[in-house]
Amino acid sequence: MQRRGRIAVIGVGNEFRRDDGVGWAVLARLRERSLPPGTDLATCDGDPGRLIGLWEGARLAIVVDAAHAHPGTPGRVHRLELDAGLLDRPPTTSSHGLGLGEAVELARVLGLLPEHLVVYAVEGTDSALGTGLSPAVADAVEPLVAAVADEIARGADAPARGPA
Repeated sequence: MQRRGRIAVIGVGNEFRRDDGVGWAVLARLRERSLPPGTDLATCDGDPGRLIGLWEGARLAIVVDAAHAHPGTPGRVHRLELDAGLLDRPPTTSSHGLGLGEAVELARVLGLLPEHLVVYAVEGTDSALGTGLSPAVADAVEPLVAAVADEIARGADAPARGPA
């Protein structure tokens, strides 16, 4: 069991699949910042079991992942906010075949969701093998880092709602 009251920030994706590495790029920039105590940063390939393990016991989990939309606008960021008590079968937003949507549903069924889950999904354009983000997705990284840092600060100031 993970520490209660902590904030888990998870960058999902694959840094060797171009825009699919946006979550990892955001986490790399967050590691350069001074964050509140109890903030855990981790990267994940999107496997549902690993995602659940990373956010298990967290008061707040923030997930950053690439998303595909058709038609899409590369670099556009979507913010989804889910409270454990109000969740009902979320749509899959991940660029992975099995991923975030399935992890959320499985965690809900198993009672392993964080108290509060915020997902930032960034529309990508290029998931070919290789490193480096497309220009539109790269332009979204710094504003997204600032948004996630603000989310962390608000979460650190909020009182825990569940039992310790």
